[in-house]
Amino acid sequence: MEKILVAGATGTTGRKVVQLLKESDNYQPVAMVRKDEQQKQFQKEGVESVLGDLSKDVSNTTKGINKVIFAAGSGGKDVKNVDEDGAKRLIDAAKKERIEKFVMLSSMGADKPEEANVLKGYLQAKHNADQYLDISGLTFTIVRPGSLNNNEGLGKIKLAHKLEERGEIPRWDVARTLVKSLDNDVAKNQAFEILTGETKIENAVQDFQVLS
Repeated sequence: MEKILVAGATGTTGRKVVQLLKESDNYQPVAMVRKDEQQKQFQKEGVESVLGDLSKDVSNTTKGINKVIFAAGSGGKDVKNVDEDGAKRLIDAAKKERIEKFVMLSSMGADKPEEANVLKGYLQAKHNADQYLDISGLTFTIVRPGSLNNNEGLGKIKLAHKLEERGEIPRWDVARTLVKSLDNDVAKNQAFEILTGETKIENAVQDFQVLS
């Protein structure tokens, strides 16, 4: 069982990632949390956790970890310190422990934040974090969904390096895509965009693997 550190484990998408990992045969989630009470809650659920605050030193969080999913975000409240610099801190911690793979939840539009009409600061922060991961030397996958909604997941997406359209996708399907991207050979050192579509997530990810 590979141990997967989930940054943002208490968030709406991160919670779903933890649940999927808990149900899997290959992975064991380790929830990264900021507060003791959050740690106790995960403990009740039988999920291992570690204390870590992305706005501070997180070098302790990656010890004994195989891979990382970064699904954290400040909700627009502190994009520079959390969404950008927090991601960089965790990337550095992952490098120090020679983590096998780092899966980054980014956002559609993060490749060209200068073209954005809204959320430009957020997209610039994500862009900078993505770039930092790209040159880190770590094996990575960057997942860039469209607008997230809380609809029931369909298990089907459309996926490409660049989708020439905008749209939405359920958080469940984003979480499933992040977990599928943990495989070492899936989208290795690649970034891709996803929206709700007609292709099963596992097939979309595998097909992209072949193309890339």
